[in-house]
Amino acid sequence: MSHIVPKSVYYLIFAALMAGTAVTVAMAFVDLGAFNAVVALTIAVVKATLVVLFFMHVRYSSRLTWAVVFGSVFWLGILLALTFSDYLTRSWRTFG
Repeated sequence: MSHIVPKSVYYLIFAALMAGTAVTVAMAFVDLGAFNAVVALTIAVVKATLVVLFFMHVRYSSRLTWAVVFGSVFWLGILLALTFSDYLTRSWRTFG
């Protein structure tokens, strides 16, 4: 099963990725306080989603490929949750 995507779609995605990069750089010079990381990570997630959907051809793939993508994102969430829970509890020192 193959799906032919026009070159214009790839050019539009490339332009969106470059715009996302420009917005990320511009936001680096704006002081948003604690929201700097939130904005940067939101832009990064949008850019990563575009790359996965179009350049990795997941958008036109079978349901099995979608299941693998969702499973990997779910597993990444588990790993990040466990890592952050360890990191956040490091200050709770209980030395006898």
